[in-house]
Amino acid sequence: MDVIIGYESAVQYWRTVGPRFLRGSKQRREATAHARKAMRSHEKPRLSGGNRRPAGCTLPVHALVGTPEARAQTKSVRGHRWESLPERSVVDAGGGFFVSTPEFCFLQMASGLSLARLIQLACELCGTYAQQDCGPAVRREVALSSAAKLRAFVEAAPRVNGRAKALRALDYVVEGAASPMETVLTLLLCLPYRLGGYGIERPQLNYQVNVTNRQRKLADRGYCECDLCWPGSRLAVEYDSALYHLDPERQESDARRRATLVSLGFTVLTVSRMQVMDSGSFNQFARQIANLTGKRLRYVDPGFTRVHLALREELFQGMGGSE
Repeated sequence: MDVIIGYESAVQYWRTVGPRFLRGSKQRREATAHARKAMRSHEKPRLSGGNRRPAGCTLPVHALVGTPEARAQTKSVRGHRWESLPERSVVDAGGGFFVSTPEFCFLQMASGLSLARLIQLACELCGTYAQQDCGPAVRREVALSSAAKLRAFVEAAPRVNGRAKALRALDYVVEGAASPMETVLTLLLCLPYRLGGYGIERPQLNYQVNVTNRQRKLADRGYCECDLCWPGSRLAVEYDSALYHLDPERQESDARRRATLVSLGFTVLTVSRMQVMDSGSFNQFARQIANLTGKRLRYVDPGFTRVHLALREELFQGMGGSE
């Protein structure tokens, strides 16, 4: 029988296979039409011998069903009722499996995740990394989706549980993060006070600063890429990851890149994992950023600190084992 994969299992699938399996609009339309027929079945979804399932999916597999009779709660499959599939909402993964698109699984996850964790997931879908439960995040060449695609899908979808939260989360999504920590760092700095952030203007992530011909004598390269950049304030922030920056050649290249940015008139700040993880150190760092971007911090304590600490805990938990 055909099984339509969704929720956590769909997130696991896309983290594993990446964007090469996204398929085109026509293929998604055809897969959705096929999946709609499968969802009319009253038969409970099940896995074949050996619990065969799509790449990355752990047990129990989360599956979408269209009828009350088909809802399953076993060690292998957990069924979720979904009355109708939105247009172009699944892809054919082969072997009798259909998988919810990144946009569709984002909408599904909205009913179970907190607002902060939902924003974090959206940033991952719109970034060039894939979180892992154990070990470092996997780098990607391109993102699975974009803020515009996520919004267009959610707005066109039927009014289901979590839709309003999904739309609210999309107001705070940042695109282009290359690591889980870049996402966490940006959200801690930029979410509004009521959500636990410092309300600082959003930076451009992995922003490319071009070196003009007139400036070539000051630089050893044609451009510099900044982890977080506020171009209008001539401010760049580099996250100093122990995972990627221990290699001597990489350290040397990073040093030359920072020197180039400084010669171009940028202020360059470096932040370490230890600084991000320590709330006191991070508060000092956030105040530096606010000062350099012209943001006057007006939060009120102890309320803000309480909400900020709760946000930190959620975002760090959402990182899992990824760097």
